[in-house]
Amino acid sequence: MDVTIGRGTMLPLLALHTFTEYYRSESKPPVTAALIAANTLIYFRPHFLRSIIPPIEQVMFNSHVILQNKDLKRFFLSAFYHTGESHLGYNMISLLWKGMQLESSMGSVQFASMVASLLTLSQGITLILSKSLLIFFDYERSYYYEYAVGFSGVLFAMKVVLNSQSEDYSNVYGVLVPSRYAAWAELILIQMFVPGVSFIGHLSGILAGLVYLRLRRNFSGGLSSVIRGFRSVLNWPVSFLGDLFGFRRGRITGRGTVGRAGRSAAARPAANWRCQACTFDNSGLLSVCEMCGTGRDGGSSLQQDPRDYYDSDGLPLDELRRRRIQRFGR
Repeated sequence: MDVTIGRGTMLPLLALHTFTEYYRSESKPPVTAALIAANTLIYFRPHFLRSIIPPIEQVMFNSHVILQNKDLKRFFLSAFYHTGESHLGYNMISLLWKGMQLESSMGSVQFASMVASLLTLSQGITLILSKSLLIFFDYERSYYYEYAVGFSGVLFAMKVVLNSQSEDYSNVYGVLVPSRYAAWAELILIQMFVPGVSFIGHLSGILAGLVYLRLRRNFSGGLSSVIRGFRSVLNWPVSFLGDLFGFRRGRITGRGTVGRAGRSAAARPAANWRCQACTFDNSGLLSVCEMCGTGRDGGSSLQQDPRDYYDSDGLPLDELRRRRIQRFGR
């Protein structure tokens, strides 16, 4: 079957399915419809629009060309181009299903902002990954030089956002998996059974969805949340290593209690106090001076409770005094 016959059969079915699902929807999401229309128009590239819609050869995503020529056209427009009807049809049906749910739940303005963010993140992560493979691993499979087009990266990111809080299960090509991991399962299965797909582009889409969810959680509370978000991003490697190896981070400099934050006031050590007789600095746990025996309020030590003559380890104060003098007299 040649391309001409395929074009005459598949696209009308795609258009009919899209129109039917959109008509049955109560919300009629406009941004989703506009995205589908834009992808379809760019694929057909009608004659009267060819002056403003460049051919696919000029916009295919290529990390090397984008970085070398600073070609933002390839960076952004490549996502809206498709290599064939099956490529376009699969992506648009997926966009229709995901877009209707997300746009109906979050609103058209926020949905449009999310799509723009996911597009930028997925394309940017693709650049970083492909360049990193080349620099650090001298990977010669040409991820850095390969050409790719399609909306799949954004769709994988949308799938991550859509299923992020789901406790249900999804059927991914006949495999039942938790919906939160459906994007990962689809990434693996597509790579196994569909030749010629861009693994790094799909992976970047998943990572873009995860990054977007983290940024949205951190930045949802205004300027203070933005500052905390940037700080958490900068501190993430340190906190990750600390959790991994069980490090406990305490105070190094400055005032305050040494140790892990968040302890109650009752669990914090009492403030040190200075003896009025010999000016020795004593622990806040003691009621008498461990050097001269003077009471904390300046009175005689003989008036203190006998329990005050023992430190927190049960040592008599005379013994503690002797040890301290011996230690500092070395």
